[in-house]
Amino acid sequence: MEEKTLIQFRNIVMNFEDALVLKNINLDIKENEFVTLLGPSGCGKTTLLRILGGFLEPTEGEVIFDGEDIAKLPPYKRELNTVFQKYALFPHMNVYDNIAFGLKIKKMSKDIIEQKVMKMLKLIGLEGYEKKNVTLLSGGQQQRVAIARALVNEPKVLLLDEPLGALDLKLRKEMQYELKRIQQEVGITFIYVTHDQEEALTMSDKIVVMKSGEIQQIGTPQEIYNTPVNRYVADFVGESNIIPGRMLDDYLVRFDDHNFECVDYGFAKNEQVDVVLRPEDLVIVPAEEGVLTGTVDSVLFKGVHYENIVETVPGTSVTVSMRIVKNNEVASADGKEKISANNFFVDIEDVKLLDDKEVIARADAQAWNPETDELLSINSVEYTVKEEIGEYPVVFTTHSGTMIQRMIYVVNQPIVKNVKANEAVMAFNFFKTADELIESQALDTDLKTWANAQGWKLSDESEAVEMYVDYDFDIENIREGMSYKVTFSTAGREMKVRTVNYYEEGSEVGLKFGKNDIHVMKKML
Repeated sequence: MEEKTLIQFRNIVMNFEDALVLKNINLDIKENEFVTLLGPSGCGKTTLLRILGGFLEPTEGEVIFDGEDIAKLPPYKRELNTVFQKYALFPHMNVYDNIAFGLKIKKMSKDIIEQKVMKMLKLIGLEGYEKKNVTLLSGGQQQRVAIARALVNEPKVLLLDEPLGALDLKLRKEMQYELKRIQQEVGITFIYVTHDQEEALTMSDKIVVMKSGEIQQIGTPQEIYNTPVNRYVADFVGESNIIPGRMLDDYLVRFDDHNFECVDYGFAKNEQVDVVLRPEDLVIVPAEEGVLTGTVDSVLFKGVHYENIVETVPGTSVTVSMRIVKNNEVASADGKEKISANNFFVDIEDVKLLDDKEVIARADAQAWNPETDELLSINSVEYTVKEEIGEYPVVFTTHSGTMIQRMIYVVNQPIVKNVKANEAVMAFNFFKTADELIESQALDTDLKTWANAQGWKLSDESEAVEMYVDYDFDIENIREGMSYKVTFSTAGREMKVRTVNYYEEGSEVGLKFGKNDIHVMKKML
């Protein structure tokens, strides 16, 4: 028999002072479910809980409780209770009176109150503690009293807002099992808010993973862990090796320059995807037996297993020099125009690809009105460059005749090849002024452009490889006449692998996994 849907969030939107905290939330919660709202701070999980509790009214949407819209119903009229991280027990009352407080407000008879309180004390394992001062209880005991105080009112739903956050690790783990036991015994719906993935996986019937006010995935702990829908869920729930790949066909994915059978389907042919391999699903074997090979970079003992970092794809890098030159702008005779440009390098094989637009871009040539900073067009670019190593002048001129001359250096630029990674990278030395660096709005991107840095697959030169930038200068303290190193590199690949055996750092190993260990996900937008 299918369980009844008790709670329905329909198109919930929440704004706080023009900040959109919840974005069109739709969620169904069934009777007697243990549902966990999981996500980082600021994702909207507590806001959603407070809307259900009646402490906040949504900007838009409906909150259906047992068939009735309760969005405007005050908290005391809702058939639910809340347990907060700070238990808010009454310090002047003993355990019995704390639990009985709500019943006394309802003016129940003393014998009924005693019957219900003693039942709760038995449920939470605190029989004999009824006369004890709550301030003398341990954190775990105080938490149980707070839960009993909420449950004694027999709500249909118990809301728990990170109630284990104040406990130490050992007690927190114990209380996870205790909470699940209590929920199963009382047979009501628990809605639990946490940022702790272990809590969610341990206790929940259903997990709702949230990010930036939106639901990313809803599923059982097994579904969330084994079949995450995107990189965010895979990264947030458990530890993952996430690898860019390409879906060649149903049940066939390509990553790290190998084709692998998998159990996933329904993707477009050659669709770019993310591939998940969990650390516990990888097995270290002799290098010749592995479907992938690598080098053990580090080993960390974790008590019951070793955590190995295995580099399967070495990164590729190239380092160039950035020389800081004086401001090289030229002003027109009447001072109404200025023009600037830089010398630049070009590989001998790329000379034939040069045109006016490419030369302007590589020289970062620009003209402007110094009074208004309005950019002016460059009317002509004059140069003659041969496919021979050497230095060639280039002249940039505005429509009004303001001109600047710079040099094009034709060089035989070496390419750094990485056969194991099936990739190559290249970049050029370049010239810049201090002002150009300071004024850059996206320095990493500009450095790639200025150095004409590029990476590609050896097996297919049309397939680009993403590159990252590292540099050794402080942009606020650069000096004219100095050269600074800029390194462009590909990411490489490191796999986290859990083993019971120790493997020595630096050893060459193989990694083995089956098609059921591979999970393919849509790329996040």
